[in-house]
Amino acid sequence: MKLQKSFIPSREPGVALEIVTAKPSGEGPHPTIVFHHGSTGNGRNKSLYTRTVAPAVVANYFVERGWMALFPQRRGRGKSGGVYGEGLGADGSGYSCDVEIAIAGFERAVEDVDAVVDHLYGRTDVDPERLLIGGVSRGGILAIAYAGMRPNTFRGSINFNGGWLGRGCPNHEIVNPLLFKRGAPAGVKTLWLHGSYDQYYRLSHCRGNFDQFRSAGGEGNFVAAPMGHALMFKPALWTQHVDQYIQSAVD
Repeated sequence: MKLQKSFIPSREPGVALEIVTAKPSGEGPHPTIVFHHGSTGNGRNKSLYTRTVAPAVVANYFVERGWMALFPQRRGRGKSGGVYGEGLGADGSGYSCDVEIAIAGFERAVEDVDAVVDHLYGRTDVDPERLLIGGVSRGGILAIAYAGMRPNTFRGSINFNGGWLGRGCPNHEIVNPLLFKRGAPAGVKTLWLHGSYDQYYRLSHCRGNFDQFRSAGGEGNFVAAPMGHALMFKPALWTQHVDQYIQSAVD
């Protein structure tokens, strides 16, 4: 599998986003998933900001099935330019639990996804009719919400252990369901993969998010696996579910 690193324009003038591409053989156009990274834990360790995140386990899974996988790094993350501003407190205490600050950080992330979608439509190796969006943790909730905020862009959305605020913030009970419900208008099937003993999001909270998403009109399947927040790194627990999902949603 060949990984290619490149830079694309963001919606912020003069700021570029790093994007890692894992490509299958052949010229394409290929069915493609855009897979989004999560947070940096508590947000206080700035050395984590500059780590490029392109999980090999996800890249291998999709490339082996003839898919291309794109891993964008949002502003201030990896080698992307700009400031990392996804809901950090001004006092340097890490991610803020304030509802308005958290949601403003989410909106900033959406701007970066918009830039990635612009890039997709300019690539000849991408099949625009077979696009998925996915992500882990903050990337998971971003994937679900974005599909509904920009309907008719993606054929489906895959969420690994998704949430914007962890249970260390009491306001996670407000912010997470609110953002997940933004995905309801997508009109496509979604797949929610959650660890039954995730240290950041209780399973009951995740099921509650899914129920509110469904009540708002969203479509999806919820899978609870015997794993924690690192579920993505245990493909034996999710490969069958994702295989079935791709077949039903896209193929």
